[in-house]
Amino acid sequence: MQFFGGSEISPSPPVPTTTGNNAHMMYIFNRNGVCLLYREWNRPLHTLNPQQDHKLMFGLLFSLKSLTAKMDPTSSEKGNLGVPQLPGQGCSFHSFRTNTYKLSFMETPSGIKFILVTNPRTGDLREPLKYIYNLYVEYVAKNPLYTPGTPVGCELFNTALDQYVRSIS
Repeated sequence: MQFFGGSEISPSPPVPTTTGNNAHMMYIFNRNGVCLLYREWNRPLHTLNPQQDHKLMFGLLFSLKSLTAKMDPTSSEKGNLGVPQLPGQGCSFHSFRTNTYKLSFMETPSGIKFILVTNPRTGDLREPLKYIYNLYVEYVAKNPLYTPGTPVGCELFNTALDQYVRSIS
């Protein structure tokens, strides 16, 4: 973190691994805030238990979506801060970056939320998130054995996701 005119007071961003894996972790939430999938690739520090981590991430997304809708300079209807919006309604955000990570976000029309946390030097991930969504549709949503709203347990999806995410630079 940098302060005005100050120097960095936290460690520098992690260097990408030699395998090209810049992804730290991924979350998939349904519209009700249930974590359908959580994957880690490069997360050395665990500070919360998984349930707290999922609640914190979903709360962050909910707050950022509300804030961006409220701050939208093109809309005269601001609504109330904290009131949920339909997917695609109003202003939305795609990513934010800190000195140690970048969070990229995509929400589908059905309310499924894809969050990928990567190295801060990673570029725009909107297209890769769309590809991951297509993997989700092919391997999970179309799977007759999958019950919507339950955690994803499809090994084919996990394998395809791992291979694709490791290729993102």
